[in-house]
Amino acid sequence: MTEAQNPPSNETPRQEIRIALPTLIPKITYAILGFTVFIYILQFISGGLIGYTPNGLDVLEFYAARSNDAIRAGQLWRLITPVFLHASPAHIFFNMYALFSIGSFLEQHFGHKRFALLYFLGGFAGNVFSFLLTNGYSVGASTAVFGLIAAEVVFFYQNRKLFGGQARRAISNAGFIIVINLAIGLTPGIDNWGHVGGLLGGAMFAWFASPRWGVAGTLPMLHLEDERETRDVILGASLVAIIFGMMTVWGMFF
Repeated sequence: MTEAQNPPSNETPRQEIRIALPTLIPKITYAILGFTVFIYILQFISGGLIGYTPNGLDVLEFYAARSNDAIRAGQLWRLITPVFLHASPAHIFFNMYALFSIGSFLEQHFGHKRFALLYFLGGFAGNVFSFLLTNGYSVGASTAVFGLIAAEVVFFYQNRKLFGGQARRAISNAGFIIVINLAIGLTPGIDNWGHVGGLLGGAMFAWFASPRWGVAGTLPMLHLEDERETRDVILGASLVAIIFGMMTVWGMFF
């Protein structure tokens, strides 16, 4: 009786290799969150101690909210400062929860400086759109938060080969969040154009500046390297600043 044996295979068994993604403490996210909460406390105190202005705004809103007339009068800081102001406890809670959830993840990949640029360029773009297409006053970090959501979509899309199924799920989830929130934004009292502007600004910056990870090294010492160059980040930031800056100039004179 003989025993059949399979011939030896010359193929190397496939091995699954895990490469840790870069990690760092999201200091900018925590700093923005803490400062925004601090400003809201000042809003609450000023409203209680000083009272509200005739149009129902507290003192900080009166001097820093997005106001078209004030912007046309030269108070251009109002295209940034509204991201630190909020109208109610629920308003700041949901925006800061979104900042913590999305910002913590993005900052670990974008790094501190790129993340700070992303946040404030998204806020700037959103307030420019709001300035052009809405009237009255508006406050809130949602312009910047929508910029983060758009950047998350771009990041996973540009690194879809690395993340595989996780990228598809993340893009689908972010798309669902965008659609739902824009639909909610159709209700009165919500500055939906600010959300749209934040999406456009965040996506534009991230398309050029988002980290693009590549695997480098040899087994078993593989690691990830960001193939994005500094000039790409400068290009992305410059495009957002120039395009939305030109929109602001147009809105101030026409």
